[in-house]
Amino acid sequence: MCRRGGRGPSPGYSKGVNKAASPAPPGGQAARLPWVEERSAGGVIVDVHEGAARVAVIARRNRAGRVEWCLPKGHIEPGETLLETAAREVAEETGITGRVLAELGTIDYWFATAHTRVHKFVHHFLLEATGGELSIENDPDHEAVDVAWFRLDEVHQHLAFPNERRIVREAWERLAGNA
Repeated sequence: MCRRGGRGPSPGYSKGVNKAASPAPPGGQAARLPWVEERSAGGVIVDVHEGAARVAVIARRNRAGRVEWCLPKGHIEPGETLLETAAREVAEETGITGRVLAELGTIDYWFATAHTRVHKFVHHFLLEATGGELSIENDPDHEAVDVAWFRLDEVHQHLAFPNERRIVREAWERLAGNA
C-alpha cells in the first residue's frame, strides 16, 4: 500500500519487539500482538517544465484493487542513510534521479500483520530532479502501476492520503521561501 511504502515488515530495520504482550484476557479475546518499529524514506521530486514546477508521483493498487496516487518511498537498505534511501527509492519507483535539498517531515502510523503490530515512520525529503525519464520499470517490487508528473500546485488533488498532501504543502512552502 502506498501509505506504508508498499513493503512488508523489514525485520532488519525494526528497533525492537515489544515482547511484553499481555496474555489472553478472560472471555477468549486474543492477546495483544507484539510490536516493531520500521523506517522508510522517500520524497517529493520536483522539476521545472515550461515555467511550472511539477512533481513525480506513483500509482499503486490498494487492497481493494483501486489505484491510489502517492509519493515514492521505500525501505532502508543495509548501510544506507535516510537521504540515500530517499534518492534511491525515488529513482527506482519513478525513473527520475534527484539531489536531496531538504527534509520535509515524517509521517508515522500503525498497521498490523498476522503476527505483529508495526509502527511505521516514513521520512520525506525535497529532491531536485537531475535526470532520468518517467518509468516504473526499475521498481524492484513491481508495486507501482503508473507514474506521472503533476503540477506542484495541483498534485494535492491527486494524492490519496492527507498526510502526503501535507508533505507536498511543506515542499511548496520550502520552494516559495516561506519555510
